[in-house]
Amino acid sequence: MKKALLLINQHSRKGKNLFSQATAQLQALGFELIVESNKHPHELSAIIKSYQNLVELVIVGGGDGTLNAAIEGLIDTQLPLGILPMGTANDLARTLGIPTSLSAACQVIASGKVRRIDLGWVNGQHFFNVASLGLSVQITERLTKEVKQRWGILAYAFTALQVIWKSRIFRAEIHTNNQIFYVRTIQIAIGNGRYYGGGMTIAEDATIDDRRLDLYSLETHNWWEIIALLPAMRQGNHAIWSNVRTLESEEIEVYTTKRLAINTDGEITTHTPAKFRVIPKALIVIAP
Repeated sequence: MKKALLLINQHSRKGKNLFSQATAQLQALGFELIVESNKHPHELSAIIKSYQNLVELVIVGGGDGTLNAAIEGLIDTQLPLGILPMGTANDLARTLGIPTSLSAACQVIASGKVRRIDLGWVNGQHFFNVASLGLSVQITERLTKEVKQRWGILAYAFTALQVIWKSRIFRAEIHTNNQIFYVRTIQIAIGNGRYYGGGMTIAEDATIDDRRLDLYSLETHNWWEIIALLPAMRQGNHAIWSNVRTLESEEIEVYTTKRLAINTDGEITTHTPAKFRVIPKALIVIAP
């Protein structure tokens, strides 16, 4: 019987309804659980550290924001991470191929198959999926908990359509691979994983263990051009568009004329100037 720390965000879209079901299913699969729930996200890493000598793995139920809040504790303890997708977007689970069905996700954890994944890092903040500035920050600011609870995954599309026409061009310098790129853009996104924003694809061949960061810059002139780009961005082949700049690197620096906020895994956590890097094989996750 494996001892596991179970952390479930009951404020996530599915957490409250699935809490007891998740506990029962994991126990039936042979896990001895220590359950901590309804904790503030900022407490998750401290809780993980406090149990590091008492458990063999950590199981987190919630969305990408909840998982991001657990990163520091997982790095420090190097305990394997099991994921129960209970959020709105569940982009990390999507990247890892973890099913959204609770019973199927529990079976994945019970299988015990582990892999090491990379993490992104920007100005001291770690992230699983993507860090971005510009349009995505405006979307994040409008994407309230109430909107996500009401509309689910469609909340991302609805909110994007509300703010796209208000998007503003900003100037930036991108430093990477001994080159400097001067851009006029509405969004710069730097991805570590494959998916973000409810299923958008950062790059067509991106994986979460490829030891690189993938950058794109949307250098459009009119808001309607963004609408035309959306299908390609979902499929990940936006690199073929002339108004999209793409780069890949292990380290990237971004400077802007005015200080701009940066969104990491759906939370605004830092600002420009920003230094990004990939941290290879930083965490152990249980995944298909």
